[in-house]
Amino acid sequence: MEKQSISHLQHLFKSGMLTEKEIDLLRNDKRKGAQLLVKRFEKEKQKEEELERAFEEMCLYERKQYVMNNHYIAGVDEAGRGPLAGPVVAAAVILPSDFKLLGLNDSKQINETDREKFYDIVLSEATSYGISIINNDQIDTINIFEATKLAMTEAINKLDPYPDHILIDAVELKGLSCTHEAIIKGDAKSISIAAASILAKVTRDRLMKDMHLEYPMYDFAANMGYGTKKHLESLQKYGPSPYHRKTFAPVREVM
Repeated sequence: MEKQSISHLQHLFKSGMLTEKEIDLLRNDKRKGAQLLVKRFEKEKQKEEELERAFEEMCLYERKQYVMNNHYIAGVDEAGRGPLAGPVVAAAVILPSDFKLLGLNDSKQINETDREKFYDIVLSEATSYGISIINNDQIDTINIFEATKLAMTEAINKLDPYPDHILIDAVELKGLSCTHEAIIKGDAKSISIAAASILAKVTRDRLMKDMHLEYPMYDFAANMGYGTKKHLESLQKYGPSPYHRKTFAPVREVM
């Protein structure tokens, strides 16, 4: 390959216009800039291979069901069991069998920018999805665990078609009309549950940011309703907002 300027090589790397053979030849290019480009390429390639392996591992639960002739596999997860304020949100998602989104994982392991991007991709490519929101008053009435199960069940019932099998993050549900299994830390083990966790968290985070506009003193946009030091100090100073869960101890104690 004819020796080219480093800036032109950088353009070729970015546009993916170099063949493996040409990159191999560049490994013998003694220029520091060329060596840096090759190292960067190898690092990015290794990262992509790792993402590919991780994605393949997270598809195992779904592929097991496809082999059993179950076509519609739903993943279910929730966001917001632990906070002192706001709703609990559950999502259920059926992904197509050829769905692929490298980097999709438990929503807590993904930064906000990527969560927002993945949220749009999941919504546009999902075979079906359902989202359920149970507000703080209902949580206070039936308790957070029952509210979580109710949200999950409602989200599942919004799916069309109804799933052949359901993968649920950690929670055992009763009364479902198909086979199902609860998977501990399922949002890091199943691509369908991970997709549901993205939908649930982004939906809830957006609601908490709206609540922040009404009650900025609690800093909901930053803490998402969790009991941070600043949040607890505001609770002591202002008392609870209409969005606080009054049966949760830190809120109940200031009432």
